[in-house]
Order: sequence, then C-alpha cells, then structure tokens
Amino acid sequence: MLQNPENCWRWDRERNLARTPKIAIVGSGIVGASIAWHLSRSGAQPVVIEAGEAGGLATRSSWAWINASWGNPEPYFRLRHRSMAMWHDLERDVPGITVAWGGGLIWDMPTDELDAYARQHSAWGYGIARVGALEAQRIEPQLASPPERALYVAEEGAVEPLAATLALLAAAKSRGAEIIPRQPVLNLVERAGKLVGVETDGGMIDADEVVLAAGVATPELAAPMGIEIPMTAPPGLLVVSKPHSRLLNGLVMAPEMHLRQTADGRIVAGDDFGGSDPGEDALVSARAVFDQLKNLLRSGETLEFDHFSLGYRPTPGDGFPVVGRPQSIAGLYLATMHSGITLAPAVGRFAASEILTGRRDVLLAPF
Repeated sequence: MLQNPENCWRWDRERNLARTPKIAIVGSGIVGASIAWHLSRSGAQPVVIEAGEAGGLATRSSWAWINASWGNPEPYFRLRHRSMAMWHDLERDVPGITVAWGGGLIWDMPTDELDAYARQHSAWGYGIARVGALEAQRIEPQLASPPERALYVAEEGAVEPLAATLALLAAAKSRGAEIIPRQPVLNLVERAGKLVGVETDGGMIDADEVVLAAGVATPELAAPMGIEIPMTAPPGLLVVSKPHSRLLNGLVMAPEMHLRQTADGRIVAGDDFGGSDPGEDALVSARAVFDQLKNLLRSGETLEFDHFSLGYRPTPGDGFPVVGRPQSIAGLYLATMHSGITLAPAVGRFAASEILTGRRDVLLAPF
C-alpha cells in the first residue's frame, strides 16, 4: 500500500524552505541514476550509494531495448510509451546520451500472436507496420533469411546502457549530487517510524528520504522494515562481437535470438531481449549463441567473438514495476523493475516529483 501524499517530504520542506532536501539513493543503475538526475535538477541533494562500481550490475548487462512492445496491459503500455518519448528529452538535456532510433523488426512469435499484438497496439497508438519479406529485406538488408511476415515499429530504439547511466550520474554530479561507489549499504536506519538514513560499511549517511533502486538487492534491504517484495532474478547471457562494419540498421527480434549493433560496430545478441540461459558453462553457451548469430546474417562468418556478459534481471513477482512509498514506514521510496532501460526517464521524473511534492503521476497509479 502507498502512503497518503501528505505523509511525504513536501510538508517538511514547507516548514523549512531554507533547507535543501537530502535524498539517499541506494543503487546507481539506470533507474537510480535517472532519479538522481531529476532530483538534482529540481534542487534537491541526492547522494547515490553503490555497492560496486558506478553504473550498477543489471544495467551494464542489459540488451537496452527501448520499447512498449507486446504482452502488457494498457496501463503498463501507456507508462512505457510515455517513457520512450522522454528518452528524447534526456538526449536533449543530458550531455553524452545518444539513442539509436533504428526501429525494431519483430517476428519472434506465432503468426496469430503477431497479428493480435499488431491489432491491439495499433489501436493504442503504437506505430506498428506489417511488412513482408521484401520490406523486411529493405529494412535489414543483411538478414540471411528475411521473414515472410513481420512487424516493424520505427519509433523503437536502443541505448548504450552503461554510457547513458554514467552520463546521468555525471550530469547529476554537476548539479551537486554526490556519487559514492564501492560502499555497500548494510542497513536502513529508522527512528520513530521514519527512515533517517542508511548505514554503510563506511559509516552512517543521514537523509531526509531513502530511495531503494538497488535491483535484486532491494528485497533484502527492505525486509527488516517489514516490507516484502516478491522478486525473481533470472540470468541473462549476452554475446558481444568485436567491432564490425555495419550489418544492422536497428533491432532484430527473430525466433532464434534478438540482436542489435552498437555505435562502434559490435553485435550484441541473446536468445531474447533479456539474454540467454547461461547453463552450467557460460562460455560454452556463449560460443553456441555466437555461432547461431553468425548464421542469421549475410557475411556473418566474418564476425569475431569478443566477450559475453551475464546479468541478473530484477523482476518483481507480478512482472510490473514497484514504484512509490510503502504505507508501513515514512521516508522510504521504492523503485525496482525489469525494463529499467525503457522506464528510466519516466520513473526518474515522476519519482523525483513525488518525492519532492507528494504529487503522484497518474501513469504510476497502477504500480
């Protein structure tokens, strides 16, 4: 349950307008970084605390597809679609953020599901075009076997996840945010029913509010406060090629795997957008995925394996974002989700506004 908006920082701030609110953000992945940027832009003082290196863990291992694709109810589609548009705002406002808006070509589901997806999302305003083999080949000329039927969404894109996250953190820091890497948070500190900061292995950090954007670590940190967050953390293995001349124009979601090409020419691929199951030997699995990748593209045999990444995707039990204040304790804000790349701009802006003013955006209401 979410708190009443009156039980929030806004009311303390109205009693003490001269004091800048200090917000501790646990986790420096794309979601925590976006919240930090939007808070700093609004005049707050965020302190971002990260157990490892700045940028987090799940973010740097993301396939980084920006989309509002199939399989979601309309309220979640609306949030995702709005956040896609907000990525354009970040490109304009944050130095170092560039999105590759190459579009997404998809045919990784049975024909009846593909048609149902197109009908539903077209009715919701998603720019889906039905394409045949000739058009698919025009969109992605290097496909070895273009699909007879596919869908194309020109407004989808991808971002380099770690680069974008570090750019957000740098922009927040330029406005006064503090970034503390390599300092695990041990406990949330409560006094008289309200969080007042966090205890790290480097000492106590006082805060007016604590934001948990720590991905798979969020449930463990929240549990002592009596807050249960059901979550799974499925692994995802992605293979990455050495830089190569341009083979892909955008994102490709084929039945065999999902793949995209980075600005420096690397192909990033996995069994789906979350990555492959690594099995018992991740390197063996990565090599097998890479061999399959080469068969999907013309001149694919010229691709060279560079490395693989293995990430664990923080996925709430019902699959939907957990964003907002729990009712059971004051001074805590939760922000954990899968699809953090797509949702980071909207969650960052809406969370910052809710933390500082108490106003909850209508798009967050179901979550």
